[in-house]
Amino acid sequence: MPGAKMHADQIQTDADMVRRLLAAQFPQWAGLPIEPVDSYGTDHDIYRLGDRLAVRLPRIGWAAAQAAKESRWLPRLAPYLPLTVPTPMALGRPADGFPFDWSVVTWLPGDNANGTITDLDQAAVDLATFVQALRHLDTSDAPARPPSSRGGPLSDLDERVRQSITELGDRVDGDAALRAWEESLGAPLWDGQEVWIHGDLLAGNLIVVDDRLTGVIDFGSLNVGDPACDLQPAWSLFTGTSRTRYRTELGVDDASWLRGRGWALFQAVVALPYYWETNPQMVRQALHTLSQILADDPPG
Repeated sequence: MPGAKMHADQIQTDADMVRRLLAAQFPQWAGLPIEPVDSYGTDHDIYRLGDRLAVRLPRIGWAAAQAAKESRWLPRLAPYLPLTVPTPMALGRPADGFPFDWSVVTWLPGDNANGTITDLDQAAVDLATFVQALRHLDTSDAPARPPSSRGGPLSDLDERVRQSITELGDRVDGDAALRAWEESLGAPLWDGQEVWIHGDLLAGNLIVVDDRLTGVIDFGSLNVGDPACDLQPAWSLFTGTSRTRYRTELGVDDASWLRGRGWALFQAVVALPYYWETNPQMVRQALHTLSQILADDPPG
């Protein structure tokens, strides 16, 4: 298994299972080397398949629809995006005791963006260019956004945020977190056109080669909704001048900035109690994001 168990009902996988699934469904790849990928991602076990491919197996039921989503949408969106995204090569079906759809995708070389970028101002420009391109793509046949998913109103998340802050107790400054959350809740709702959003632009989903952002992975939260959701990297990745640059490049108004900060806070405080004992890298990332949010003065 490439990662520690994080979910009570997590599916356990190993390289032998991957090889059996490949042999039965995609035998042309069954003879390639298979290596587990060390990742602090929460939804999938990932295996390197030869030099150019990867196998992604959902760990948990809530990620089970991602393979089909990426198989449908990434080929349609990728030609218009300025950063590389994985190319779906095959959609596997449940078999051999594995209960979910799974996928074979192209492997994107490089490292994730956790501490690997020295020029964050340039990264802010590169990522903003990607976000802008995604926002401008046609949404006319996009699927309906599920309730409480990325890009909806923050009020849908209020109960989960408050519960998570309570669960965290004195591990964080709960009063400050709640004040920041309520500032975001009080921001005017998005009343413009809904756009494509990635929804999960954490550093672990950004690929870096030679100090430049080159790729974006993990489109499981892809939705059409409020563009403020993709402001999350302002607090999870950027700081100081790079945070300002990201905002400037995207032309963000005060209300959208507050909603974006609310999305970043939501993801941080919900992750913390859930992964506190099982995923130290995710906890470090969430604590960093929360600290940046609480140190950030509200706009206006």
